Amino acid sequence: MTIHPAIAPGNIAVITGGANGIGLAAARRLAGMGLRVVVADRDREQLALARGALGEGHLAIETDVADPASVAALAAEVAVLGPVSVLMNNAGVGRGGDVLAPRAAWDGVLGVNLLGVLNGVQQFVPAMVEGDAPGLVINTGSKQGITQPPGDTAYNVSKAGVKALTEGLAHTLREKTGGRVTAHLLIPGFTYTGMIARHLPQQPPSAWTPDQVVDSMLEGIARGSFYLWCLDNETTREVDNKRVLWNALDIVEDRPALSRWHPDWKDAFASFLAE
Repeated sequence: MTIHPAIAPGNIAVITGGANGIGLAAARRLAGMGLRVVVADRDREQLALARGALGEGHLAIETDVADPASVAALAAEVAVLGPVSVLMNNAGVGRGGDVLAPRAAWDGVLGVNLLGVLNGVQQFVPAMVEGDAPGLVINTGSKQGITQPPGDTAYNVSKAGVKALTEGLAHTLREKTGGRVTAHLLIPGFTYTGMIARHLPQQPPSAWTPDQVVDSMLEGIARGSFYLWCLDNETTREVDNKRVLWNALDIVEDRPALSRWHPDWKDAFASFLAE
């Protein structure tokens, strides 16, 4: 099965946040398909492990995606190898806190999760547009950027921004390349990544593995889907759909913000979910 014309032996793939978790799982998969993979990450120790896991012919480059100069240096180093066919902006951090959390925490989360994606797009995508070869861009979002559960508002905002950015990018690429270069939004569910492992030493039964996310991602790209929606071992697609619809109906029906968690709407949401 042809997944995407950009995924072909000999082509170059760049994956940020590629030293562990979903990024490393994607790197291994693409390397197994014959692509030459460049993983970028700011974690030196994990980068060394990733370099060993990928083997000869692949690169691991220390990069801080929140720093435009660092991403520019990555792009310059990769350009020596040849044109990039696959770009996966995957680097992410969490625990920024609610809206009253310290500004430094917000800057850290937005810098990596949102501006890091923008930096990757602006450094690599113009050459993909100007070229004549197929191109594939995958930006890692989150269900939290869509359903907005209370708690880590900084993370939610960053991932909501990635959603909006990627939707706009997909439109721009369609207008400029007629579908030769495509953009897709990866939307993982609860996944046991390195970020989660720092707080939960064992994988919870409800969590998917990064490899399961990559399986779902590639299946979605092969279908031509923009929204690469992933599940986990706890929540069905039907429940996810109702959560998304309920949030949209908050606006349509002029309900309180995040009414799913509002005490006056708790029973109504439970009834909606049970329908």
